[in-house]
Amino acid sequence: MAGHSKWANIKHRKARVDAKRSKMWSKCSRAIIVAAKNGGGDPGANTTLRYAIEEAKFHNMPKDTIERAIKKGTGELGDGASYEDVRYEGYAPGGVAIIVDSLTDNRNRTATEVRTIFNKGGGSLGATGCVGYMFEPTGVIMIDVGVAPDEERLMEIAVDAGADDVELDGDTWTVSTKPTDLMAVKEAIEAAGVGCASAELSLIPGNTVRVAGDDALKVLRFIEELEDHDDVQKVWANLDVSDEDLAALEG
Repeated sequence: MAGHSKWANIKHRKARVDAKRSKMWSKCSRAIIVAAKNGGGDPGANTTLRYAIEEAKFHNMPKDTIERAIKKGTGELGDGASYEDVRYEGYAPGGVAIIVDSLTDNRNRTATEVRTIFNKGGGSLGATGCVGYMFEPTGVIMIDVGVAPDEERLMEIAVDAGADDVELDGDTWTVSTKPTDLMAVKEAIEAAGVGCASAELSLIPGNTVRVAGDDALKVLRFIEELEDHDDVQKVWANLDVSDEDLAALEG
């Protein structure tokens, strides 16, 4: 895992900007609705719903909006749309591997629009499985350095709770876990008085592709175009860029 959490850290830094976008609330609502519809409205018994609620809270989604989405999923308020999970795989410019997870009520429409984004952005949409083998499902917890204890103490808390790795990248600690251990490790860290900036099930690449300068901005803007699509929930990439290039996009 060490050295391969670059995209997780990039996503976390981008999320600080993305959290300001109201569109994120509609994406979070859709994820909650689908999770509640498929597994029930109790987050204690529905892990997928619990993850969706965690992300909604990270994006500052109001409690009543979260509860309304759950009720839509369980049928208490009714929801006309029926969504399905669709995954797309391909390459961004520069040979960066891309996985796009979506929730759509019209598979044909979404496929056409995602393909258009790939083509216009200089990427190429591939067949299912063409890049998926490069990524490993992983629980990822982000902790801002300012609220974290020293490295030895954080390592002790996380590893004792079942974490696989703790890595510092810039101003963020990344705690990696097996997918099934994510919430238990998060709860142990919080029980020790350490606030977690985010916790999610992620896809971590085994190897990364470094791009720089204009090429980095081109790839990051291509990814943002995908993320801005209403049906796209998550974008994963084996991208590695410098702090300077990421800061340029944030600016």
